[in-house]
Amino acid sequence: MKAVFISYNQALTERVMAILDRNGARGFTKWELTHGRGSVDGEPHYASHAWPAMNSSILTIVEDEKVEPIMSDLRAMDAETKMQGSRAFVWNIESQM
Repeated sequence: MKAVFISYNQALTERVMAILDRNGARGFTKWELTHGRGSVDGEPHYASHAWPAMNSSILTIVEDEKVEPIMSDLRAMDAETKMQGSRAFVWNIESQM
């Protein structure tokens, strides 16, 4: 099992949800408002008057074979929407109940 953490501009919510649905990632935890700024470039997303963009984040736990299709779809989305900003990370799951 793997954890996929996705942070993205709220404008991309429908696209991110469609990627999860298309790849059979049913379960997830979503944080509606997360703040951040890119590690290389891009404007901060602070939901403030100066920096009004807003992010959301999702954590989903999926079977190993689902990771690469999800990440591939997320990379394609990011390439099409570079200015919106999105990041995704994958971690190993040690245990579950």
